Amino acid sequence: MTSPAPLADLPLPLPGDDDRRRVAARRSKALQITGDQSGDGRRGRRIALRLLSLLAFFALWWGLTRAGIWDELFIPRPGAVWERFLESIRTKTTTTTTSAGMEIVIEKRGLRDALLWEHWWATVQRILWGLLWAVLVGVPLGLLLTTVNWFRVVFEPWIDFLRSLPPLAYFSLLIIWFGIGDTSKIWLLFLAGVAPITLSIVSGARSIPRDRLLAAQALGASRLQTIRHLVLPSVLPDFFNGFRLAVGFAWTTIVAAETTAGLPGIGGLAWVSKKTGQSDIVILCIIVIGVTAVLFDYGIKVLERRLLPWRGRG
Repeated sequence: MTSPAPLADLPLPLPGDDDRRRVAARRSKALQITGDQSGDGRRGRRIALRLLSLLAFFALWWGLTRAGIWDELFIPRPGAVWERFLESIRTKTTTTTTSAGMEIVIEKRGLRDALLWEHWWATVQRILWGLLWAVLVGVPLGLLLTTVNWFRVVFEPWIDFLRSLPPLAYFSLLIIWFGIGDTSKIWLLFLAGVAPITLSIVSGARSIPRDRLLAAQALGASRLQTIRHLVLPSVLPDFFNGFRLAVGFAWTTIVAAETTAGLPGIGGLAWVSKKTGQSDIVILCIIVIGVTAVLFDYGIKVLERRLLPWRGRG
């Protein structure tokens, strides 16, 4: 039976430990009472800077049009764009009387026989369908590229080939194969988004430390269990990065997708208005596309913070 160690052999507490604990406890209690205002202050400054940059942009736009440096065909007035916006959300009804005394009611709905929200929703539906198929195909494809060696050797060059092609290079073929309806447009958006999603899964899976994979195998995990419990959670951060890229590619491709039979649709409306020289409607469509894309990106960031609260805190 061993005797207890003498007190002289016991480790002494480091000097200042108690003081640090008391200071940390007081700070924690103060934060609970007053709240940490540093995060709110930074958020408020960011919002203020963004609002100032937005106001500066509109002021510069108004000043250039007011000075008359360029014709309104090239840079329309902000007021003209606002008038087009009001026109796009209203239904105007006029009544005319023929020579025979008959009254004819003419109804004009928004722009190009559709309200602005109808153009917007038609475009959003096409993008959502394209992104949905890109996720459903891209995620399994990326997992196969990282887990099956012969599959990677055969198909990885084709993914790189597809990624390097501009959308307009194969849009004509898609129209020939699937017609001028929404099917060809959804295929175009799918092809624009599937490559970044697939490559993001590949990048995330390849960055998993090898010791984690060996540990899972040592614990008797099957390949399916390893993918489900180790690979999928590990690739989520890279998946969100790839998904944000895919959403951006989809929005930059939508005007090309809606150049043929794209009405109703924001991209189709911008394309038709460009051909008729209605630059104020084109600017309106650009603003709607940009604001919607920013909201999409913000929604993805919020979802990422909810699903991955630990990211960036390591």
